[in-house]
Amino acid sequence: MDAFTPLLASGLEGLFPRGILPYLVGGVLVGLGATIIYLSTGIIAGASTFLESTLSYVSGVERFNRYKYVQSRDWRVVFTLGIIAGAALWGFVLAPDPSAWTTDVQWWRLLGGGVLVGIGTRLGKGCTSGHGVCGVGSLSETSLVNVATFMAFAIGTAQLVAALGVSP
Repeated sequence: MDAFTPLLASGLEGLFPRGILPYLVGGVLVGLGATIIYLSTGIIAGASTFLESTLSYVSGVERFNRYKYVQSRDWRVVFTLGIIAGAALWGFVLAPDPSAWTTDVQWWRLLGGGVLVGIGTRLGKGCTSGHGVCGVGSLSETSLVNVATFMAFAIGTAQLVAALGVSP
């Protein structure tokens, strides 16, 4: 255990400036939550599917009103609110630096990025939580390809933006 103590305490400074422990604990909690949901319901805990089931409350669109969504939407809303509450609890109570929740990025760039992520989620038939956490964990070939695609585009976009000198 002594060999891991420095890694857990300080981390790799470039990759984990606050040490590896917060990321390790967060990853374990995400994995545990996804496991509990799957074992208790048989449903993969993808956030985009949870959003779709929540939309069944306010939309008449057939896609959002599938039987499996309407049947399970109450607990899915609780789960979705838990994600929001957990982030709020961290940001307002536990975060070592509450200013980390601010950004200099213009609203229109955030909106545009959100729309592109939404389109990618629809094209990829799921989001990073469903494919990246649950799909990769179950060795789904579709999820492995999707996660590789997500990562390739994320890295490529970051490199392009940096090469163009775009800043917030």
